[in-house]
Amino acid sequence: MLENKNYPVPRDNLDPEIYMRRVLEYQADQIEMVLTSHRVPGRVTGGVVTPRWISYRVFPEISTKVSKIVGLSEELALRLGAPRVRVSRQGAAVQVDVPREDAQVVRLVNLCRQVKEIPKQTAILGMDESGLPLLLRLPSPEVAHVLISGTTGSGKTALARSIALSLAMHNRLGEVQMIFIDPKGNGFDPFITFEGGHGGPALPHLLRPAVQDVHQAIFLLGEMVEEMVRRDRENISEPRVIIFIDEVADLMEQGGKAMDRLMTRLTQRGRSAGLHIVACTQKPLAASIGSLTRSNFPVRLVGSVASADDAKIAAGIPGTGAEKLLGRGDFLLVAKGHVTRFQAAYISEQEIRQIVNRMSSGMRQSRRWLTPHPEPQPLAATGTNGRPVEPPAMTLSQSNPPQKRKGLGLMLGHQLRLIK
Repeated sequence: MLENKNYPVPRDNLDPEIYMRRVLEYQADQIEMVLTSHRVPGRVTGGVVTPRWISYRVFPEISTKVSKIVGLSEELALRLGAPRVRVSRQGAAVQVDVPREDAQVVRLVNLCRQVKEIPKQTAILGMDESGLPLLLRLPSPEVAHVLISGTTGSGKTALARSIALSLAMHNRLGEVQMIFIDPKGNGFDPFITFEGGHGGPALPHLLRPAVQDVHQAIFLLGEMVEEMVRRDRENISEPRVIIFIDEVADLMEQGGKAMDRLMTRLTQRGRSAGLHIVACTQKPLAASIGSLTRSNFPVRLVGSVASADDAKIAAGIPGTGAEKLLGRGDFLLVAKGHVTRFQAAYISEQEIRQIVNRMSSGMRQSRRWLTPHPEPQPLAATGTNGRPVEPPAMTLSQSNPPQKRKGLGLMLGHQLRLIK
């Protein structure tokens, strides 16, 4: 990204932390220069380094329209030598997100080790803009059902796998059970044995064999509607049943009105009975998944999309900037009109199979499923090659007088970010 004529900061065998600070100072200067040259003066007052991008906090002059800064995203990308730059308003400041040249993977197992205690029936999504683990508590009234959308390569299926595995790793069978509807037959393959018995050892939390055929899916969802009615009648909601559906738009187009009715009933009444849907789709159009169904997904996880119009459809609100996302796990969490950018946690198919095999063979001795490793260091989100940085959070206002912008601070959090 940054190896071009617009980027004169050489590595010269510098210490990674020193090099990253030079990168921050250079990019902050360039952002201010672009804004000033277009008569939109602003001052960069701080920033946060994440595994995939660097977020700069810009305070514009009081007479400046935010839309003018948003409209300069291409000019900023050109000056910084970046493929794209996302600009959005965050509170009283404008946030400018610049992709990192040395993007890093956020691994699910590392996050599980970092978070000592995870609330019951809560999934790990990834790492948010502040470097904090981002969790999603499914029983919360503000969550209920989750719609994951994005183009091919955005990381939808990988995110759904991480959600499913994190729930299985930290919840017993009496707390969480799962159902997989996988039309392609490869989205949730590491977890499951399909109808008919083919596949590897199944996840113990699996309530029914996974299905691929649309008719089997209709029958299975019909069973879930009957279970929802029974639970409503008996006033019970445990264990929570999470229904994972890959390519839900294609499934509903094939299933027709029968599928639409079942999905509508489950999304409208399922939460109170302990039934939750986590659905993946490329483009959540009302014509393909139904307007009532789409309106009953209060939480949207939006990956990279092709255009601003697609971003509005996927997020349910305009102006999210999802068309500027980087793909491969770069997501927005949209809940109650609030937008949070995060890097989705990733786990490989081989690691999933290893964990599922241990669960299936009755080796559940603790909540850590891989071979023990040394005490983990903080994720390398600060350009320090995995070495811990003290203090974990530092901003410009803490390290320098407010009239100067020197030594742009880094932030790597160890607290817990819980969406509930």
